[in-house]
Amino acid sequence: MKSNLPSLAMALALAATAFSCGNTSGNSAADTSADSLAASTVSPLHVSGTALLNAGGDTVVLTGPSLGWHSNWGRFYNEGTVRALKEKWGANVTRAAIGAHGSGDCMKTYDADSTYAVDCAIAAIDGAIANDMYIICDWHSHEKTTENAKKFFKVISEKYGDSPNIIYEIWNEPLDVEWSEVKDYAAEVIPVIRENAPSSVIIVGTPKWDQDVDVAAQDPIDEKNLMYALHYYAGTHKDWHREKADKALAAGLPIFISECGSMACTGDDAIDLESWQAWIDWADKNKISVVMWDIADKDETCSMLMPTASDNGMEWKDEDLKEWARIARKTINDRNAR
Repeated sequence: MKSNLPSLAMALALAATAFSCGNTSGNSAADTSADSLAASTVSPLHVSGTALLNAGGDTVVLTGPSLGWHSNWGRFYNEGTVRALKEKWGANVTRAAIGAHGSGDCMKTYDADSTYAVDCAIAAIDGAIANDMYIICDWHSHEKTTENAKKFFKVISEKYGDSPNIIYEIWNEPLDVEWSEVKDYAAEVIPVIRENAPSSVIIVGTPKWDQDVDVAAQDPIDEKNLMYALHYYAGTHKDWHREKADKALAAGLPIFISECGSMACTGDDAIDLESWQAWIDWADKNKISVVMWDIADKDETCSMLMPTASDNGMEWKDEDLKEWARIARKTINDRNAR
């Protein structure tokens, strides 16, 4: 759907300063010290077979909404919004979609302003840590942007390492490329993360907008704690897409639905509730995590908010939520209440 990177010292300084991507709850940025992480109720995750497990070996199913592209909706990248997603929506995960490059009307991306991108990522991650939530740090790219991805993940992994809250997603949606090209990319980016986060879960994109999980399953990456992205939009993707995913699971590929919607793959058009429920039933059956697109106020079906919505999610009113937000919120509450 839908500049040079600062040094680590500069990136850390950004986290402690007030920017447009930042904390709007009135609290200081989350303390990411060893003591604060030790007090967290968030369990470290690992992958075994096709399952995502916590430290006790129990299966973990995460459900929540993704933040929109940081470049256009950075105003929602703050602790108050993340807290609202947990306390008011029942989410146990969110996703920081850090736009890697310009796409459509998303222009203030990492390649144009890397400082802003890093600042937004830090604000969202600190918000998740402060609220004992998981967060996917998503390199929101359609193109193969290897060098910038390595620079970005070097800064983020040096700051947070194996923080149990963070899942690293290294390539949002590879387009119509060969799986071998994605593997080559992963072989360069994953070691950058592993240098600082040797045990964290990493999500790898799959070809054709994260549809070809069955192709990836034929030749998976030989690396621990990896999952593979499956994306769907219920108005477009039907039984045939679930059949591809079933083949991948049968072959032993661990799948994570890091982006999805109830409408067409354009992010617009009508909501298809019947198809949406079929997907959720499938995810429930297979104990697969689901992250929904997106916390944004664009004039399109998949953007969950009205332009009237406050920057701070704790101040959202019912009239600020679109139909898709209400459906997503109910799905999140239903799945996470089990």
